[in-house]
Amino acid sequence: MDLNPATIRIKNLRLRTYIGINEDEIANKQDVVINAKIVYRAETAAQTDDMANALNYRTITKQIIALVENNRFGLLEKLTSDVLALASAHASVSYAEVEIDKPHALRFADSVSLTLSVNK
Repeated sequence: MDLNPATIRIKNLRLRTYIGINEDEIANKQDVVINAKIVYRAETAAQTDDMANALNYRTITKQIIALVENNRFGLLEKLTSDVLALASAHASVSYAEVEIDKPHALRFADSVSLTLSVNK
């Protein structure tokens, strides 16, 4: 069977980090919500049922958690770009997209979000 690329979606990963340029943002961690879409070739994993041939979403998620929780970011663009680099790092990835929401960033809005993507 000739499979189309597989898509992994990491949905609503809720983390806390230092994000922003205002004094209170620099001093206090804030919530962020991360959504990632990773498109990759999964034919070999589907045929062999062997984790060695698969894209390990648990490993990617742990890397994202460590990056976000252990660093400081001035801009949402930098945070999103760094998470996108992790999501797209595996050689079998053909496309990746990351959206990060910063809840309560604006008065009267649920959140502000930024999306970046890459074709490989």
